[in-house]
Amino acid sequence: MSRADPAAPTAPSHEDFDRAADRQTILRARGHRSRWFGARVLLLLVGPGVITFLGENDAPSMLSYAATGAQFGIGFFLPFILFTFAIGFVVQEMVARVGAATGQGHAELIFARFGRFWGGFAMLDLTAGNFLTLVTEFIGIRAGLGYFGVPPAVAVGGSILVIGLAISTSRYRTWERFAMALALGNAIFLPVALLAHPDATAIGHAMLTWSPLPGGLKPGTITLMIADIGATVTPWMLFFQQGAVADKGLTSTELSGARIDTLIGTLLAATFAIAAVVATAPLFAHGISAGNFQTAQFAEALQPLIGRLGASLFAIGIFEAGLVAAIAISTSSAYAFGEVTGTAHSLNATMRDGWRFYAVLLGSACAAGGLTLIPGAPLEDIVILVNVVATLAMPPALLFLIVIANDAEIMGQHRNGRLGNIAGIGVTLFLVASGLTFAATVLLPHLFS
Repeated sequence: MSRADPAAPTAPSHEDFDRAADRQTILRARGHRSRWFGARVLLLLVGPGVITFLGENDAPSMLSYAATGAQFGIGFFLPFILFTFAIGFVVQEMVARVGAATGQGHAELIFARFGRFWGGFAMLDLTAGNFLTLVTEFIGIRAGLGYFGVPPAVAVGGSILVIGLAISTSRYRTWERFAMALALGNAIFLPVALLAHPDATAIGHAMLTWSPLPGGLKPGTITLMIADIGATVTPWMLFFQQGAVADKGLTSTELSGARIDTLIGTLLAATFAIAAVVATAPLFAHGISAGNFQTAQFAEALQPLIGRLGASLFAIGIFEAGLVAAIAISTSSAYAFGEVTGTAHSLNATMRDGWRFYAVLLGSACAAGGLTLIPGAPLEDIVILVNVVATLAMPPALLFLIVIANDAEIMGQHRNGRLGNIAGIGVTLFLVASGLTFAATVLLPHLFS
């Protein structure tokens, strides 16, 4: 249906039939009263939230966590990372609720609610951020496989083939299962953390006491803190999860399931992020300076401390994180493009009907991956900075989201309540304060020396 003529009647499309079939599967499962079928309903509903959060545990995010553990240990940053994931849950719960209540994607609602100017602003923000982040995912893919001697062109080309394989069935449900299976590979950081022989008492103490920030507020520390925030909340997550909720065919009836899906994703991603910090904390404990480490150097530096197996698992984890995020972020761009142009914007669309959607999805991945293969390109400099940019770009994106979530005409009885608004506005103010603090470190560095 064209956005320019929303009232125009249209015949059901291929994607409508597929979405209806998925909806019927959920309804049949809900019709059974046994406990086993209740668990099956939950399994059918889980997907968008888990993929969103594990997708955001991407290559630059896991490298930010690795840099955190290597430079500062666990004292201050373990509870700080939990705090950032709490922020992420507040944001993505709103996203899932809006998607289920409206059945529309985020870009589509922004254009309808705010008009072309602000819709174009949001799309520019998303397009630039997504492409920059996609570049870093392929840097992570290169670095992770490069540890095993895989040539960059093979690593990038093979990953793009995997992305193409994921969409080849033109079926959202199949794509979701494929992406979920890959995303759960983020758990590989758990055995890496165990191989680092962590002190459980010290971890518990760090969680309960929240030690002071080592060395105080310095520019480098502030940058890493903001990078860790950007490792948890970023604009592409809004567009992807809301688009996926709509594509999955969830409605307001499944709101509780969408919330549980988001909570599961939050808890899994937080656990794996903490594991990455714990895995690299031995570098801090042994006094190894990791401030200038680049992507592949963490695995190499960890090998004498956690063995070849642990270092290999870490490298595989960075590759996996980059691949899952590349799948999710390129899909986010395609959802937004289709919603704004009024063309097909579903993973249920056939290749013929949705060729523009799939062209944006694969084209953005190819362009970002190709950029990483340019000899001499300054790729390493942007890995940590991408998460910083994500943090700075979030406040305007959140303002759009909060206004939509409060719109009674759009949301009806599912609009934000008082607690939701307090949490959402609090998160926005926190991100604005983080951005201003970062700006101060750049413009007035002497205040933080």
